[in-house]
This record gives sequence, C-alpha cells and structure tokens, in this order.
Amino acid sequence: MTATNATSPKPIIIIGAGMAGLTCANYLHRAGRAVLVLEADEAVGGRVRTDLTPDGFRLDRGFQVLLTKYPEVQRLLDYGALQLRAFRSGAVIRLENSRETTLQNPLQQPMAAFSALTAPIGTLPDKLRILSFVQKIQGQTSEQLLSQPSVDTLTYLRRYGWSEQIINRFFRPFFGGVFLDRELTTASNFFEFVFQQFVRGEAAVPALGMQQIPEQLAARLPAGTVRLNTKVEAIDGQIIRLQNGETLEAAAVVVAVDGEAAARLLPTSRQPVATAWRRTTCTYFAADHSPARADKLLRLNASPASLAHNVAFPSDVAPDYAPAGRTLISVSTHGSQTLTDDELTARLRPELTAWFGPEAAAWQHLSTYHIPHALPQYVAGQPAHQPLRLAENLFRCGDYTAYPSLNAAMASGREVAELLLSAHLSS
Repeated sequence: MTATNATSPKPIIIIGAGMAGLTCANYLHRAGRAVLVLEADEAVGGRVRTDLTPDGFRLDRGFQVLLTKYPEVQRLLDYGALQLRAFRSGAVIRLENSRETTLQNPLQQPMAAFSALTAPIGTLPDKLRILSFVQKIQGQTSEQLLSQPSVDTLTYLRRYGWSEQIINRFFRPFFGGVFLDRELTTASNFFEFVFQQFVRGEAAVPALGMQQIPEQLAARLPAGTVRLNTKVEAIDGQIIRLQNGETLEAAAVVVAVDGEAAARLLPTSRQPVATAWRRTTCTYFAADHSPARADKLLRLNASPASLAHNVAFPSDVAPDYAPAGRTLISVSTHGSQTLTDDELTARLRPELTAWFGPEAAAWQHLSTYHIPHALPQYVAGQPAHQPLRLAENLFRCGDYTAYPSLNAAMASGREVAELLLSAHLSS
C-alpha cells in the first residue's frame, strides 16, 4: 500500500518481523485490523533464526530454548504443531578440577537432586535453601516477581545465604549461561522470574529448529502481510520511507526492531531506548555419534578460565537437527572475544577433548555465529516495563523495553496491539 492508495483503509505498519512484531500483528489481525509488516531481512524471526546446511544440519543462530511455561508463549503458540522436544531438567557440570557431577532436576525436584551429602555442588544448608526458595517463588505470579525491587543476582544469592561453592559451581554456570552473564550482574527480580519458569516448565526446541516459532506466527497472517527484504529508511509521522524510495502511509506505526535499530529510526526527542547488549558466540560441530549418550542434559562448565561455557547436543533432543547417523554439537562462549573463527575453534578443541575424550579432536567444524546483540542487558533498578506509546500514532515493542526474553518480546507486542485496539485511529 502506498500513500496514494485511497481505495482501502490505511494499515497499521509494523517495522520488524521478529517475535514482538509478529505477535503484535497476530493480535491486530485477530481483531480485524489491516496490518502490514516490513522486514529488512530475507526471513522472519529477528534473533530467532535457523539455518539449514546443505548436508542437513539445522543451526539455530545461537543456542536457544523455549521455556514452555512462559505466560505469553502459552497464550499464542501451538505447541503440537511445533512438535516440541524437551531437554531433561538438570545438567552435567564440569568442575574446576575436571571432575563431573550430574544434577537431576535441580530446579523441579531440588531435594532429590541435591540429596547426596557428598555431592560437590553445595552444602546441606545450600540444598535446604534451594527448597525454601522454590516454595517462595511458587507462591508468587510472574508479574509480582518482576515488579520487586532488585539488586544484582550475585549480591542477591549471597544475601540469601548460599555459599560461594554453590554460587560458583551451579548458579554461575547455569544462570550465567541463561543470562549470558557469568558475573551475575543481571537484576535479581529477573533471576527469580527465570528460576520460576524452569521450576514450572521445560526447556524445549521445535523439532525443526527455533525459527519454526516465528514462522508459525507469520503463517497465520494473510498472504502479503509480511514484506521481506524491505528496509525502512525513515519515519515521518505516519509516512514510512523505504530504502528503495517508496513511501507508505500508515494509520499508526509500530517500531518492532531491536533497541539499537529503533534508536536509528525514532526521533531523538522520543523515549530513550536500550543499546547495551550481552554477547555470545556459538560454535557448531558435527560428530558421528553423541558423546552424551543421548541423556538430553546440558553440559555446564564451572571453570571461569574456559572458553567453552556450555555444550549442548540438540540432535539428541530433536533428531531432525542433524542428518541420520550424525550428531550436532553446540558450544557457547559468552562475552566479548576477539579470536577469529579458526583461532576460536583451535582453542576450543583441546578443552573439548579434555572434556569429552580424544574423539572431540576430530569433530567437524560446521559454523561459528558471533552474536553481539544476543540479549539486551537488564540490570538492577531497570524498570520491567518501559513506555510503549511514544506519540499519538507511534509505538514500539521488543524485549529491550522490558526484560531479555521471548516472553517479554511477545508481551510487549500484545500490549501494543491492545493499545492500538483501544485507540481511535483514522483510516
């Protein structure tokens, strides 16, 4: 639709076909509103994308999982159609002395997981505190947890009384991996929320990769609603100017790109947007068989000096992530690092060999993804909800307006749709 088209109502134009934008579009379409989604990339999904290699490996752009009890996810997604495959609750932790210990259901069944007094993860009081903490957060809603005053997670853990041993051997490798923040500077109210999600639900992936999630939402929209390879150059009121020179007129504009891209599009007089990010690097390998014995457990590294922070075997959980007879291995390295792909792979191999045996030296390197904008930072004191309406007909959504998660992205998209549906927009 162009600015000169007077035969049909002006659409609500959503810039960005990531999870926030597609969620917003779905709720608006359900309510009968005309919607147009503009996406600069060649596919929908934003940060939730999956690449298919010529030999049949499915590589998510960074190791990602879907937490099945996220409230917004349950509202909108069809789990059956996604054919979700769940990791087992628990982890195999590699300790600083190269020993391994396995935690079965440490969050869902804390006393069963930590029952052995000799388990080298924490003290008996630590294990009892896990139980009391689970009971504490289970009595609250997600919104109650997120609205609480916060400190950084590390300070919170210490104040709660957990020992340095359990902090360094469980909380840092597990939640440091979730937050991409091994220093645990992430806000404690978000830690409580995420802990609750792991207690209540499962960590899963769609059978055919994480991109199936945004593609499911896009498929529910009428043909032609999403325009790919369409980059927005500027926003002038309700006029959208594209990079190719085309102009579009909107009933309202929703900026659903990430915080950094939003800062380029939004006028400087509007609400500030977040531009601080957590970084991660995901290196994929292929092997002829799984060294994990298909136990469906995540591998965590408690050693702070290691590059391999966590290792997963997605094809053990969802076999279609790899061609028949092969195994896909995902190795995550968090934070900033300046190594080339070849240098990083060379540095990872001896760590992986020491961890998984000499066969790891022969694992086939498939691809390396450097993701500088993996998650927006969420620190103590940061509001869990930033303004979504910036002007009469200008809105924004995305997890950077709240807290770093798929749930927040989808919640902000739904909330913007509700604001639009309650507004009286001229057509």
